[in-house]
Amino acid sequence: MRRLIPLLVLTVAVASAPAAVSGAAHAATPTTTITLVAHDSFAVSKPVLAAFTRQTGVKVTLLQSGDAGEVLNQAILTKDHPVGDVLFGVDNTFLGRALDAGIFEVYAPTALSKVPAEYRLDRTRHLTPIDHGDVCINYDKQWFAKEKVAVPKTLGDLTKSAYRGKLVVENPATSSPGLAFLLATIARYGDSGWQGYWSKLRANDVKVDDGWESAYEGDFTQGSNRGTYPLVVSYASSPPAAVYYAKPHPKTSPVGTMLDSCFRQVEFAGVLKGTSHRAAARKLVDFMLSARFQADVPLQMFVFPVRSGTPLPAVFKKFADVAAKPLSLPATEISRRRDAWIDQWTSTVLR
Repeated sequence: MRRLIPLLVLTVAVASAPAAVSGAAHAATPTTTITLVAHDSFAVSKPVLAAFTRQTGVKVTLLQSGDAGEVLNQAILTKDHPVGDVLFGVDNTFLGRALDAGIFEVYAPTALSKVPAEYRLDRTRHLTPIDHGDVCINYDKQWFAKEKVAVPKTLGDLTKSAYRGKLVVENPATSSPGLAFLLATIARYGDSGWQGYWSKLRANDVKVDDGWESAYEGDFTQGSNRGTYPLVVSYASSPPAAVYYAKPHPKTSPVGTMLDSCFRQVEFAGVLKGTSHRAAARKLVDFMLSARFQADVPLQMFVFPVRSGTPLPAVFKKFADVAAKPLSLPATEISRRRDAWIDQWTSTVLR
């Protein structure tokens, strides 16, 4: 749902000579090229994608076109003449809409049996879970220590005067994490209380940015621009990211997570209806649930793999926060009420 940007096309080139890949046949040269449509945050390492081509003879062209909402909108508008073969990036906030649009073929990889039931949200088996992550409030540990202010523990704490002018969030109409945080507050306070909660945040001088980059990198005190807001809506994987990208790596993460605020997101991939390369497209979905691709997920997209038993990198094991009981709402309810909720939020917060 970020601003629409020009379509970016990246073809992943691979060597024509085969290389051994455990448990799979390999092809000497690619025989089929398919297009993976994805949001801007999708990433996979070149060696991993090259391994897929060696295994299958299928080359992948990556087509990225904005946020998850934009990608889904484009797929729906072009459903009669699909621009790709596989789509990645539909999450549980858009799951109902994606299924209602009828743009995916039914397909269930055999490796789906290795995915816990909590992530297999599509019982129709049009969409396959690939990763999950929690949208949460992050805080700047160093700021709170320096200012001798207690770190907020609950969503309710954020309405207290101690945190006036300290929180920056994203607009749910233009940002995926912004929408997830709105849903977290609806899940916590219900129909009778969430608008009142946001009225209190507004009175407490909450700042609203259009997207994650301007909020985290621009306004957050631990962002690249060293802003003035020590609380931000981001992800439970922000703490390991803050360590991983720092040079030199600090021994402790400067970013913490308010686990009471977390909303669980699950991202899916599916074969687009109308593909002329059905078999190759299914192979790519299979590969996205393979042990090798799943192990690549954390340090490429800073989310968690869904396949049970996937090893996590050391920086995730040491620094990533996981909510024991993340907030959630049924995908069908989100699909039915999302637009109305966003309109009500806009009237409450931006009026």
